[in-house]
Amino acid sequence: MTRRFGDRAAFAVEVGEIQPPSLRVVDLWMAGQRLTTDDNSAHVPFFSRAMRSSAAQVRRRDVKSCPFPGRAPEEIFRLLEADETGFREQFWFMRWGEIVDNVSTYAYLENDLVVVFAFWRASHPFPEDLGKVFVARIPPDEFAAIVEEAVELLDAEFVIVDPRR
Repeated sequence: MTRRFGDRAAFAVEVGEIQPPSLRVVDLWMAGQRLTTDDNSAHVPFFSRAMRSSAAQVRRRDVKSCPFPGRAPEEIFRLLEADETGFREQFWFMRWGEIVDNVSTYAYLENDLVVVFAFWRASHPFPEDLGKVFVARIPPDEFAAIVEEAVELLDAEFVIVDPRR
């Protein structure tokens, strides 16, 4: 049975079947687009830690403010994508492993968390979407809560071994 956290139109995490030994079907949605079009088998120990880290970052408001105030989000994406100085790395977001390696994602804070993204892999099932920039806006605490709820479910069904113990 799949459990959905959030709303696909803004941001959602859908947690599906377990694939032993440590994989889980997970679909991510943002701005009505399924991000996990190429691969939705998440390695739970890594994925859970990465999600938790992003949720904490957003909850602390440890996300940079808009890098180019007054410009449209689509233009901001293109400017960040074209950057070759390392500046854009400050805005990388949702670096959650292989299930999202088919999409370039940046985030910044205005009143909401603004996430801009585009699919880049030629094998994308909707070629007309390649290079198209999508924009999601979501209150930061709502984003963090959705991620934290999904992580709780993932962690409840897997024993995550903390290497520091």
